[in-house]
Amino acid sequence: MAVTEIPNLPQVRDSSGFELVAEKLDRLVPDAYQPAQIISRLEDICTAKANQNAFSVVLLGLLAGFFIGLGALFFMVVTTNSGLGFGLTRLVGGLTFSLGLILVVVVGAELFTGNCLIVAPWLSNRVSGSALLRNWLLVYGANFAGAAILLALIFYGRFWELDGYAVGANALMIANAKVNMAFLPALLKGIMCNVLVCLAVLLCLSARSTSGKIMAILFPISAFVACGFEHSIANMFFIPLGMSLAGQADVLQAAGVTAGQIANMNSLGLVSNLVPVTIGNVIGGTSVAVVYWMIYQRKERAARALMARRWLGRLVRVKPQPSSTYAIDPETRTLVSVLAKARDDSGFLARLAEDPNRTLEGYGLSGEAKAALASGDVNWLESRVGFLDEPLRTWLVSRLSQEKW
Repeated sequence: MAVTEIPNLPQVRDSSGFELVAEKLDRLVPDAYQPAQIISRLEDICTAKANQNAFSVVLLGLLAGFFIGLGALFFMVVTTNSGLGFGLTRLVGGLTFSLGLILVVVVGAELFTGNCLIVAPWLSNRVSGSALLRNWLLVYGANFAGAAILLALIFYGRFWELDGYAVGANALMIANAKVNMAFLPALLKGIMCNVLVCLAVLLCLSARSTSGKIMAILFPISAFVACGFEHSIANMFFIPLGMSLAGQADVLQAAGVTAGQIANMNSLGLVSNLVPVTIGNVIGGTSVAVVYWMIYQRKERAARALMARRWLGRLVRVKPQPSSTYAIDPETRTLVSVLAKARDDSGFLARLAEDPNRTLEGYGLSGEAKAALASGDVNWLESRVGFLDEPLRTWLVSRLSQEKW
């Protein structure tokens, strides 16, 4: 078979030369990751999220609650007395609300609705059920606290007085509509909301640039806002703000309502909204994760998943593999020894993280193998040596792009 040569690529053997070749090759790759690659990247990033220390998770969760609140605040200001008509007002509001998820994805934060996608590595038995629930509980609580911090700044800064209390009136009426929503509509709107949010996250994982990620976010988020779907973390800001404004006579007058018309604006009203919306968000987000796992990871991960979760056998059928013995080539044997040493020797692991090229001298590994170890290319390594154990896998994942969402 003829091989087409790529012009102007240096013929090098050392690791620094390999990086130059990789940099040139990177220009030839497609603009976006393909769907199968997206789900593989999703598993790696979600695994790292689930195994992150609690202190970092809480701080990043606070930021996400704050960021989503900023998007909600932007939405309220822009939709106040817009005069654009229903459809255009909702569209513009959706575009502005996208600020929240843009900040979460680009700057880095832990958002409960997006973290529903951690179900994907849980299905592959790369994340334990306890780690999954721990992440969800920590992030949900931290998101609420982050929204509360922004609420205090907005309320005591009296931003709701803008446009002659019209912004406050808009905020009050948005919150009042939410606390008076029946359980089933809130549940279904929560499902649809997080389907779109999680699809936005997957689109972000296809992008290779910041501008690509921003564009990936705008349309799904604008769609859920324009359609009036319900986001639990956004409601942690919307409804408490409405509760705070319910006692402001000037806001009531601007909204043209009486205290009796906002009687449900209280803690019970908040809970009655958050319970169905949160359940709906979990159903919507995990459904996206399960469907795409079934499409792209089912065959690759099924054997390992079935060993831990026998009930998956009803969904996943694995053909028995013929028994045979495969010869292990010398480089694979060396890779296994390096990975085993990294797992058992913390000093070696630290040296490998700090200076992989020098640490790997004398092992006789190819430039491709060294690059995979240096960059944390889990998929390449597992294609050679099989599944890695969780502590080692977590370290390798941390060598990747360090993306957050």
